[in-house]
Amino acid sequence: MKSPQPVIRVTMMPRDTNGHGTIFGGVLLSYIDQAGAIEAARQVKQKIVTVAIKEVVFHNPVHVGDVVSFFGSVKRKGRTSITVAVEVFAARMMTGCEEEVKVTEAELTFVAIDDDGNPVPYES
Repeated sequence: MKSPQPVIRVTMMPRDTNGHGTIFGGVLLSYIDQAGAIEAARQVKQKIVTVAIKEVVFHNPVHVGDVVSFFGSVKRKGRTSITVAVEVFAARMMTGCEEEVKVTEAELTFVAIDDDGNPVPYES
């Protein structure tokens, strides 16, 4: 499912850690939401909002210095909504190994809206 190019790529920094010294899940969720929105916006050429983030699975921890890539792919298109899968991979740069490890995945649903925030059909 991984697309050839990441939607977002970022290096994790010390400010992103939790009390255990690994990257806080909320930081990853924020990037997942952004990556999903970017992928959805490529299809829906109007305002969209996140309406659901389903089944976020954290497979492996993320560490300071990891280069994290967020890949998005469209799963479903509705009349007003679009569902995007986001897969997250980390390259463990600090260990000298650039092999990417799958760390997180989620499915997000976005809805096209008008200026008043009401759902509207979209044209892709």
